[in-house]
Amino acid sequence: MNFEENLSALSDITKKLEENTLSLEESVELYQKGLRLSAECAKQLENAKLKIEEHSEKEEKI
Repeated sequence: MNFEENLSALSDITKKLEENTLSLEESVELYQKGLRLSAECAKQLENAKLKIEEHSEKEEKI
């Protein structure tokens, strides 16, 4: 999934958890999924940051 899809899924999970209508087991499962999505989003952002920095460095050399 791309960043926007991951972020949307994370937002959906947050809403479900905030509703407080899930069982404990469901909440834990969603929380764990949210952690994985959050880590993936952070990784995708870091990769984007590195690409921007690389591009900026190339532009500075020109």
